[in-house]
Amino acid sequence: MTNTQSLGTIEATNPVLAVAPLKEETEMLRATDKITALYCRLSVEDLKEDKKGGKEDESNSIQNQKMILLQYAKEHRFPNPTFFVDDGYSGTNYDRPGFQTMLAEIEAGRVAVCITKDLSRLGRNSSLTGLYINFTFPKYNVRYIAINDHFDTIDPNSTDSDIAGIKNWFNEFFAKDTSRKIRAVNKAKGERGVPLTTNVPFGYRKDPEDKMKWVVDEAAALVVKRIFKLCMEGRGPMQIAKLLQAEKVLNPTSYKRREGIKSPSPETADPYHWNTNTVVHILERREYTGCTVNFKTYTNSIWDKKQRETPIEKQAVFYNTHPAIIEQEVFDKVQQIRKQRHRRTKTGKSSLFSGMVYCADCGAKMRYCTTNYFEKRQDHFVCANYRSNTGSCSAHFIRAVVLEELVWMHMKAVIFYVTRYEKHFRAVMEQRLRMSSEEAIRSYKTQLAQAERRLAELDRLFIRIYEDNVSGRITDERFSLMSKTYEDEQAQLKVDIHRLRQEIEVQERQIEDLEKFIQRVHKYEDLQEMTPYALRELVKGIYIEAPDKSSGKRRQGVRISYDLVGFVPVEELLKQETA
Repeated sequence: MTNTQSLGTIEATNPVLAVAPLKEETEMLRATDKITALYCRLSVEDLKEDKKGGKEDESNSIQNQKMILLQYAKEHRFPNPTFFVDDGYSGTNYDRPGFQTMLAEIEAGRVAVCITKDLSRLGRNSSLTGLYINFTFPKYNVRYIAINDHFDTIDPNSTDSDIAGIKNWFNEFFAKDTSRKIRAVNKAKGERGVPLTTNVPFGYRKDPEDKMKWVVDEAAALVVKRIFKLCMEGRGPMQIAKLLQAEKVLNPTSYKRREGIKSPSPETADPYHWNTNTVVHILERREYTGCTVNFKTYTNSIWDKKQRETPIEKQAVFYNTHPAIIEQEVFDKVQQIRKQRHRRTKTGKSSLFSGMVYCADCGAKMRYCTTNYFEKRQDHFVCANYRSNTGSCSAHFIRAVVLEELVWMHMKAVIFYVTRYEKHFRAVMEQRLRMSSEEAIRSYKTQLAQAERRLAELDRLFIRIYEDNVSGRITDERFSLMSKTYEDEQAQLKVDIHRLRQEIEVQERQIEDLEKFIQRVHKYEDLQEMTPYALRELVKGIYIEAPDKSSGKRRQGVRISYDLVGFVPVEELLKQETA
């Protein structure tokens, strides 16, 4: 077959490729300025199916489609042939750049003829393909030709509309069948723990010896670790993004492009620009702990391409499939911090305690209050439910510098005691945790048993009212009302049962968590000053009690809940040890 160059083509940038007029068509070109649209499409699925059949259908390739279409236009003397190309786009999706550009030309009245290799190149949705052929093209006086299917909208000897409709249906069936096969293959792979994502997370590379495995990209991993560290120190995603940009750190897309790694995202004009959502995505990606997470999203059908998030409990997680960049404990702590995220004040200032301070009486978060006119010693926290004369709670006021001093003194005491009297601390805390855990577990198990019994009872009640409705003992309206009530109650019970089971698991892990806390404290044995990272890693919450003025002096209690172990009565423990 003659190549494209010998046919006299001049290619422009995709998706539209202009073709120089054929020499013998010069006279015809003078008669009309309208173009002949030569539409080519090739999807990944087309290539996969060809290879699966033991061959590669050369006629399906973009280059060969171009030659077929151009040769046809030449032989039939169609003027002004112009290519519209979509390479790598599914036939079920009509939001293709080349197709949409061609459609815009058609609607502008600049197209006389549209030619494809066959009907399936136009699309694989029988309804939409039929709509374009039977309504859109005739509306704009466009003649449509599918060469291999012998279909021509003005040729009485071509395949009639009914046959074309059947072929379009078969094309749609092919798309559905292909999609079903691909989904089945991906499901089997995903259930085996094979990563389904084709784009490796920033911080990893594909193993050159095994493309299904990931290895750490040390340079990118350092950036990921830095992002998690900054979050642990109390920085929000926007602050982190601005800091990375100021330090001229390449964003993930720019880094991958410069390293020769494929990336689906377009490169930004500024390679150092970090989007806040990019930081959030990194902070929430579980794969950094060394696990593979499959089935995170789903689509409703081959026509609806919108990605929807799969509930976490239905996602498939496989642990220790690749080296971890972030420790599980650090990742969990960051998720906790993210849930506690807070708005910055209008001044742009924030406290290292923001999001961690609570009212001991009503449980509401304490608001960080500051102005540009405040000295540091004037910054303070106040209960969010406090409003002068109208609020539901008292002020629980405490200055930020006082809070910092009290928390640091308590942290030092805990670190000193745990590292010096570890054995005694472990014994006392184990006893306390075991007693509280056993009591909590008994309570949760009682509630769980009651919820499970009620859930089973509702199933029986639903069957009973169904039978009553069928026999006519209750009306359809009554049945509908009762069944809706039962269904709502069942839904809530399922939520409660899931929560109770999680609470029981937490309580059963108490002793294990105690050991983790001791190990964590040892990291800060030589800590000389309170750092944001140490604070976030050790402390879970700070509870401010109402001020006590009964002695004539203002006294305010502060209770500190430590991560993994809760409240540590360090003064009481020290007295026991030194007694």
